[in-house]
Amino acid sequence: MGYCSKRRANEEWKNTACVDTVRELVLDNCRSNEGKIEGLTEEFVNLEFLSLINVGLLSVSNLPRLGKLKKLELSDNRISGGLDVLAEKLPNLTHLNLSRNKLKDISTLEPLKKLDSLKSLDLFNCEVTNLNDYRESDGGR
Repeated sequence: MGYCSKRRANEEWKNTACVDTVRELVLDNCRSNEGKIEGLTEEFVNLEFLSLINVGLLSVSNLPRLGKLKKLELSDNRISGGLDVLAEKLPNLTHLNLSRNKLKDISTLEPLKKLDSLKSLDLFNCEVTNLNDYRESDGGR
């Protein structure tokens, strides 16, 4: 369990009885349905690493609350804002990869300051890194 190739995550998980024991989950290249990953719920209480690379996410608003999640991979999606929910839903996040998303303005990164445990933020190939005052603005911490 943990990797699916173009099958719905729900199909993978319905045969799994102990989602509360899963610590790492890789769903790269699965397709989201209107910004939701079917089967990804708050039942994954011990999840520490989640990879949602290239799943077609437009926002993070539909992510479930995952209190133990430390590392979140969201590269190669189409996220352009709405990062304010991360501090509420993922309070212990230490590593966040948003590379190759549609982040254009420093203001969209402002909510990440509320992630007190955040140590690593990857914004590679995001338009926001091309702004003249990107480094000085404290937008990414």
